Amino acid sequence: MKSPAPIRKAVFPAAGLGTRFLPATKAQPKEMLPLVDKPIIQYVVEEAVASGIESVIIVTGRGKTAIENHFDVAYELEQLLERRSKLDLLKEVRSISDMISVSYVRQKEPLGLGHAILMARDLVGDEPFAVFLGDDIIHSAIPVMRQLIDVYMKHRAPVIGVERVSRERTADYGIVAARPAGDRLYKVTDLVEKPVPEEAPSDLAIIGRYILTPDIFGHLEKTAAGRGGEIQLTDGLRSLLRRQAIYAWRFHGKRYDTGDKLGFLRATVEFALRRPDLGAAFRDYLQSLDLDGGLNRPPGAARRVAGPRKGRRKTSR
Repeated sequence: MKSPAPIRKAVFPAAGLGTRFLPATKAQPKEMLPLVDKPIIQYVVEEAVASGIESVIIVTGRGKTAIENHFDVAYELEQLLERRSKLDLLKEVRSISDMISVSYVRQKEPLGLGHAILMARDLVGDEPFAVFLGDDIIHSAIPVMRQLIDVYMKHRAPVIGVERVSRERTADYGIVAARPAGDRLYKVTDLVEKPVPEEAPSDLAIIGRYILTPDIFGHLEKTAAGRGGEIQLTDGLRSLLRRQAIYAWRFHGKRYDTGDKLGFLRATVEFALRRPDLGAAFRDYLQSLDLDGGLNRPPGAARRVAGPRKGRRKTSR
């Protein structure tokens, strides 16, 4: 049996207006908001690279040129860093523009996720491809997209990343109806966009990672705009499901919804704590906080007075 085509390309829809983060996103893309010292979109592109993706297609809109500049060569900055012998920073800056081939396509109006993916049709061509949604940052030992690619290569069908959510939150997600097809694997029987809890077919929420086949484009073309005049990817997938199997994979990893303010704060704290250059000092600072307001003791005091705890903490890192 002929092997399925490899997943070489990924689509990143990045044309949204970022209204949940106004006024911070009035003059800068939401995707460029930093988690510690890297913009959100860079974490997702790094996941693509770690998953074996060869090129990414970023769907942009008005006011998104900062994304293009970030992944482009910065000659003046590189020359300045070289003159000042800041070679570590120079290497890091150059690695961003060198990490992967990036191309761009413009979505003139924010007409929904399905429409954004349709804009990438010519650049994707007639081959399977990955889709990443930048709001979902996932910390995992094996990149989540790599997990989905492995499922695709075995089952030769579109794959959706899912995780369990509380029933009270189903109205925030696309939800799949599915039957078990293996450990963490499900065969999708239906998809519903943002159902109220009492109408949700399951607690399996669609998260921003997909492997799609080029068949999806024809279905998105025929998908009518729904609420708000947007073409929903979920509706296109529902149409595709009538013609071919779709699988859902309950991935290994911890997801952060950085499109939500509280989720963004959680991600910032936890990613900072994982950093070898920041984690220990930041942990001491957090332990010094009086969570009812203000500081309980000066940052670093816990480290000075808690000798045994310091030893235990060092061992655990």
